[in-house]
Amino acid sequence: MLKKAFWVTLLVFVWCTFSLVWLPTPAQAFTEQQKLLLQSWRIVNQSYVDETFNHQNWWLLRQKLVKKPMKNRDEAYDAIDEMLATLDDPFTRLLRPEQYRSLQVSTSGELSGVGLQINVDPQTQLVQVISPLAGSPAALAGIESRDYILEIDGIDTKNLTLDEAAATMRGKIGTEVSLRVQKHEDESVQNVRLIRDRIELNPVYAKLDRKNQIGYVRLTQFSANAAQEIAHSVVKLEQEGAKSYILDLRNNPGGLLQSGVEVARLWLDQGTIVYTVNRQGTLGSFDSNEALLSDAPLVVLVNSGTASSSEILAGALQDNGRASLVGEKTFGKGLIQSLFELPNGAGIAVTVAKYETPSHKDINKLGIEPDRVIKQEAPILYTEIGTEKDVQYKAAVEMLTNQTIAHAS
Repeated sequence: MLKKAFWVTLLVFVWCTFSLVWLPTPAQAFTEQQKLLLQSWRIVNQSYVDETFNHQNWWLLRQKLVKKPMKNRDEAYDAIDEMLATLDDPFTRLLRPEQYRSLQVSTSGELSGVGLQINVDPQTQLVQVISPLAGSPAALAGIESRDYILEIDGIDTKNLTLDEAAATMRGKIGTEVSLRVQKHEDESVQNVRLIRDRIELNPVYAKLDRKNQIGYVRLTQFSANAAQEIAHSVVKLEQEGAKSYILDLRNNPGGLLQSGVEVARLWLDQGTIVYTVNRQGTLGSFDSNEALLSDAPLVVLVNSGTASSSEILAGALQDNGRASLVGEKTFGKGLIQSLFELPNGAGIAVTVAKYETPSHKDINKLGIEPDRVIKQEAPILYTEIGTEKDVQYKAAVEMLTNQTIAHAS
């Protein structure tokens, strides 16, 4: 009986000891700012693709940052920025409420600004253009993929986060913004003044080359309506007499992963579209088993501004033998981000996986080599894309024309 009482007493003592260690008193309760930091930490802890967290002790970092005095939400945001910066991953980032709203708009509606998709070059740490949006003020001014944005209205972009740089370039329609741009080809530096405008996010432009019966479809971004708009365009082109197609993904910076998968399913009736690999190395995949939109011959145009979801689509069509790629090596962004909502309208983008093409090529920082390399040596105007002055487009037309002749014979 005494022995039983002893064990009961010991268990009570142990429970009380752990209660003293782990159960916070009201005075130790976390502030709202600390809760926001801890929620962000947990999201990254559970989801981030690199389980070493850039070779650091993620738990000790939590303990250090949660002790920082944070008087308001902005100071909490600053602490979260500091935490995420240790990952050395520009794609894993805090999105303050206005930034989170802008990102949501950019994949579903319209915005006003200069029309640049940007990234931080991991080697130089400079803000770099992934691609200008078709018809935007930036595109019409001649800003190109891989150009560097050194200053925005006199502000050195080294002092701005990626989202701050994007937000600074946005603004009311009709207002002016000045960019200091370093060209990627010859490293010359020029000042470019742009007038902000409404950026239309209808991602598809289509026309019929009646002479060769080729349907030309240009996709500028993988927004939520991309697959639907392509389907409508192809149906219309087929009714007009299209016998083959050119899908132009040049300077398409990507967008929604699911949108890229849906577009691939329009052209592939079976086969793997993309593999995803999480931090445990577990493979997932998106496959196609749906009816084809069209089985007509297809050539895809790509260049250094073809990135992310565009590379998923290009890789799927190339590896499955559905289309030939023409142009230049793609950008090489093989990482997938998920968005998580935080309180009060903020969000956090976290790199959760990398992707591989159907033949298990990891293209991050490497890009995809086209089947036929054609360089656009002389720059062309936006209005000259898909015309005789567009040598990559001409090469695609020649390939499709030769295929048609060979098939007919």
